[in-house]
Amino acid sequence: MNKLEEARKNINRIDKEMAILFQERMRCVEDVIEYKIENKMKILDSTREKDVIERNLSLVDNIKYKEYYREFIQNMMDISKKYQGEILKKR
Repeated sequence: MNKLEEARKNINRIDKEMAILFQERMRCVEDVIEYKIENKMKILDSTREKDVIERNLSLVDNIKYKEYYREFIQNMMDISKKYQGEILKKR
């Protein structure tokens, strides 16, 4: 197996793990929106969002990845808010 094939094999393994974690995260998002509905809370909590981003950024040791990880986390949170909005529409 050459270097490219090995890298792609590892990416495929990581993508599989990320898909499992994504589904787990989205199930947690369902719990979050249920709580927010019950307590008449808005979807967006900008203070919490900022804290989550900063906390997650602190987990990235390699400086060259930090800004990309910030974008990754922000995109994940945007997907979460979008999904919460879809759940609210169905109520």
